[in-house]
Amino acid sequence: MRLLYITKDPAVGRVAERAGVDWIFVDMEYRGKSDRQANRDTVISAHTLADVLAMRQAIAHSQLMVRINPWGEWSRQEVEDVVQAGADIIMLPFFTTATEVSAFITAVDRRAKTCLLLETMDAIAALDDILALPGIDFVHIGLNDLHIERGTTFMFEFLADGGVDAIAAKLRAAGITFGFGGMARIGGLVPPAERILAEHFRLGSTGVILSRSFCHPSQATGGEAFEAMFKAEVAKVRAEESRLANAGAAFFEQTRLQVINEVAQVVRQMKEKQA
Repeated sequence: MRLLYITKDPAVGRVAERAGVDWIFVDMEYRGKSDRQANRDTVISAHTLADVLAMRQAIAHSQLMVRINPWGEWSRQEVEDVVQAGADIIMLPFFTTATEVSAFITAVDRRAKTCLLLETMDAIAALDDILALPGIDFVHIGLNDLHIERGTTFMFEFLADGGVDAIAAKLRAAGITFGFGGMARIGGLVPPAERILAEHFRLGSTGVILSRSFCHPSQATGGEAFEAMFKAEVAKVRAEESRLANAGAAFFEQTRLQVINEVAQVVRQMKEKQA
């Protein structure tokens, strides 16, 4: 499983790299994000080009991914800037049409890998046309913004109701490597991270973002403690992957049904709190 971790801090990036994180994720997206995620428990990173440059110097083995802003008149310059700063992968968020994706791919011009953050219902509606375009290296399904646009209570509802299944089938058929959502620590939250990881295996996903609750410097008492914690938590993920690699179809179907039930449980609890 390809593990992604968002940070602009070079020291934290090096810790994540040593812990086995595959992609260090610098997040330059800010346009329109505060409006669409208002009153949500989300983070608007608004990292800068200077952060990209610093991270490029800090890491040696992990791939450097940079998320730019949604496509607009500013985008070609943003692409140029992050290419020159040394991005290995460039992520396009919040697109809605194949035309936007085509312009993005053209701007990148194979100077970096391309990753599409699929997080709008319009983009899902246009997915067949989008996947027909050459030059898409990765797709990540963004559950948070999809959940906001759909007006659902909990972001994993799109996984529980089969929405991710339908998209994953198209991505597998197109031969495009994909991931979805974020993941907390093994044993944490509901549904627990190990069941979310099992859903990645069932669907053929190979990428997940490690969430703030997975590992954050604020959870440790110092740099050494943070690094030890990070390495231990990644080791748990890798151990769980080894277990899942030997699981059969019956196990994954049972897990799918458990996730559906647990998501419904969370939705009920959240609605009761809102009532």
